[in-house]
Amino acid sequence: MSSGLPRVAQATAPATLPPPLPGLDPAWSRLVTVPVGRGTDHHERTWHLLDTAGPLDALGARPVGTLLCVHGNPTWSYLWRSVARRTLEVAAAGGPAWRVVAVDQLDMGYSERTGVRRGLAQRVADLGALTDELGLEGPVVTLGHDWGGVVSLGWAVDHPDLVVGVATCNTAVHQPDDAPIPAPLRLALRPQVLGRATVLTPAFLETTLAIAHPRLDRSVADAFRAPYRGAARRGGIGGFVADIPVDASHASAAELDRIAAGVAELTVPALLLWGPRDPVFLERYLDDLADRLPHADVHRFEGAGHLLPEDADVAGTVTDWLGDRLPDGTAPVGREPSLQARPSPRWRGAPEPAGGAQLPTGAGRDTDATDTTPRRPLWAALDDLRDSRDPALVEMAAAGGPRTISWRLLARRVDEIAAGLTDVGVRAGDRVSLLVTPGADLTAVLYACVRIGAVVVVADAGLGLRGLTRAVRGARPDWIVGALPGLSAARALGWPGRRIATVALPDPLRRVLGVEHTLAEVARRGAGRPLPAAPTSDAPAAVLFTSGSTGPAKGVVYTHEQLAAVRDALASQYGVGVGTGLVAGFAPFALLGPALGARSVAPDMDVTAPRTLTARAVADAVAAVDATVVFLSPAAVANVVATADDLTDEQRTGLRRVGLVLSAGAPVSAALVAAVRSLVPAATVHTPYGMTEGLLVTDGVPERSRGDGVCVGRPAAGVTVWIAPLDDEGRATGALTQAADVTGEVVIDAPHVRDHYDRLWRTDRASRVGTPDRRAHRTGDVGHLDADGRLWVEGRMQHVVVTADGVVTPVGPEQRIEGVAGVGRAGIAGVGPVGTQQVVAVVETVPARRRRAPGGSPLAEPSLAAAVRAAAGVPLAAVLTVPVLPTDIRHNSKVDRTRLSRWATAVLDGGRAGQP
Repeated sequence: MSSGLPRVAQATAPATLPPPLPGLDPAWSRLVTVPVGRGTDHHERTWHLLDTAGPLDALGARPVGTLLCVHGNPTWSYLWRSVARRTLEVAAAGGPAWRVVAVDQLDMGYSERTGVRRGLAQRVADLGALTDELGLEGPVVTLGHDWGGVVSLGWAVDHPDLVVGVATCNTAVHQPDDAPIPAPLRLALRPQVLGRATVLTPAFLETTLAIAHPRLDRSVADAFRAPYRGAARRGGIGGFVADIPVDASHASAAELDRIAAGVAELTVPALLLWGPRDPVFLERYLDDLADRLPHADVHRFEGAGHLLPEDADVAGTVTDWLGDRLPDGTAPVGREPSLQARPSPRWRGAPEPAGGAQLPTGAGRDTDATDTTPRRPLWAALDDLRDSRDPALVEMAAAGGPRTISWRLLARRVDEIAAGLTDVGVRAGDRVSLLVTPGADLTAVLYACVRIGAVVVVADAGLGLRGLTRAVRGARPDWIVGALPGLSAARALGWPGRRIATVALPDPLRRVLGVEHTLAEVARRGAGRPLPAAPTSDAPAAVLFTSGSTGPAKGVVYTHEQLAAVRDALASQYGVGVGTGLVAGFAPFALLGPALGARSVAPDMDVTAPRTLTARAVADAVAAVDATVVFLSPAAVANVVATADDLTDEQRTGLRRVGLVLSAGAPVSAALVAAVRSLVPAATVHTPYGMTEGLLVTDGVPERSRGDGVCVGRPAAGVTVWIAPLDDEGRATGALTQAADVTGEVVIDAPHVRDHYDRLWRTDRASRVGTPDRRAHRTGDVGHLDADGRLWVEGRMQHVVVTADGVVTPVGPEQRIEGVAGVGRAGIAGVGPVGTQQVVAVVETVPARRRRAPGGSPLAEPSLAAAVRAAAGVPLAAVLTVPVLPTDIRHNSKVDRTRLSRWATAVLDGGRAGQP
């Protein structure tokens, strides 16, 4: 064996069948003896494998193909038990029958211990000999994890006549020359550590099991340990580690290079599944695979780690993908899956938000000539106004006071930065993460990137440091443009991307932060240089991250056409254009100001805390651009109203010139709207409804609450809204409808709805309904249409409470409770199992209740509890009070009901109350 491995690593032992283990059906196990005549081994070898051919035959199901599953180190075929079970469930429900063959590689699991060192080439040959012995015929889809991914891809490269698809989980086929192998492997490969950590002790095995997210159940962990009890059983673990090609001189390096080159030639459907919390297979390995397989579907399971099939629903994702890409096992379909209603949706992975829905015939936006007319590019207004000395934008927070940038200066600066970025190496399709606060620098860099076809990545500071880290790492930018705080965070947290600073920095600090250029240097390089050809309308333009208020922030990809459609929708709906003064307290709208030709200004505020915006800051911003349109989040509006007494008479006079106030992102109460109208008496107040995936969906003036939702108006021009009705289990499974008073998930279609989610294939799939050329978006919001076609939002799908008496949506009860004297805001939470959940009300009191002393009860006073129960309209299991309800960071407005549910469950279970 390899240097560093003890003699016991050469121990031999016959193959055996595994003992009874949780989740493993003995009927799947078999032993297969194979004459090995390839590579360095020329003996008969016996394998243990899982094979569902027999159970499929018992079901009377004829396989459409074989799923060849290969584990890595130090696991075994037990890793694929959920895939075996899921494929059988699909077949039993009438879906495509995929035979699963999940092997224990030789020297691993319950296969034979050969005592022979098996390099990568030998292992690929071993697998080929096994499939020959099995008489495996196509179509075959490979599925591999860890180094089993490399072996399975090697088999796929060698069997182009059989393979029709490939799938991997956290694997790698190339080690970059300029990057070291991951630290845990470097440690394990040290000669003084290798044998002790991998063979003589179970340290390597135990470490692998310990990094599962969430932690493995003890019985499952014991099942993974079962074939490796004793040093004589662990030789294969050590051999696998020793076979990692650390450099070009390693014996397996040439085979790894051969496989990597062959993977790049594969044209069959590919699925790359990834757990980002993996200390060994880092994101750079996913990037490499995605570059070699540019047509691949990619899904990152945020929060999952190395043992991906244990951490996430790999089985459901794989069966969904097989159904979409290889519906009959032999005929790969295009990049866009068919999302028409399926006859047997229950066998297709996790329940979809609108699994039974399909677009009604002829429904949706018109497809007349005007719909296909090319839109003007996003920078068209900059070209139109490039000779104008009128203000384009104003920076209120600039050092030394407000700074005005003319259209002429902005257009020139955008051209210079665009040409300069091209000169320093930024290319069309490169991703550029913008870690810059709203203002002139952010605006200029954004439009420069868009102009040269680079893809801007915008994840605002409101996500918080952890959320920003997840977003930036997940978006894998090629470049980062940032000020000192952003660049410092990028350096400290290891964010990817070459660095450009927006400010001048001392040379030592530049070196520490890895800064290659400053924005001023880039602009100087671009002065007088020609610009490259403009990007096409269907090229990606931006990755905009959601707020993260209902889970990890998602990257939303927009094409140039779709961003231009967003601009046109806003211009059409609100008449915003050249000559309009716009105050934008929400970054996306501030950035769209130049595209609209509007004078724009962001008020002086902390973008991470919208509720800190003051009335004076808004009034100053209005005066700076003579604004007639103001856009603010509901939390910002609330504080503006609360600080209105600080306004001067001159500021109040300026606010009277405002003609339109927009507030979106969360419900706005009628009382708050009335207070706003007192500040801007000439203005019409609108509460448009939208989301990162579609910034304008409906629009309307606020309606008085009816106690069953928040009215967000009628669909905007070009937008169609449907409802996917909820079933008794709270799932949106009904046929899409526009009938009045039917509660369900809100489904939208418009030219300006996003293109797709970034590296979230499964999420993207679940969010769509329709056909490849008509891709309506499932919003995740729940609501209903009224008889006048207005949309009323009742909450989020994941916040629906399913009781024994039926489905409860949260917003209606919350609105009714907020009408009780002594109650500020309210949140509805469900506790208990779905189907028998209990409804709990959590309220802020007025005046606010002080924080409880340790051990204090959060139960409401009896009189308040009685009043809340009487108003709620639904039975309440408890009424709890908190000083402040938890909300999202970006809007400071959306109540985090999921967090409330966890907290209420803990409180009612007798746990320590704390704060939600």
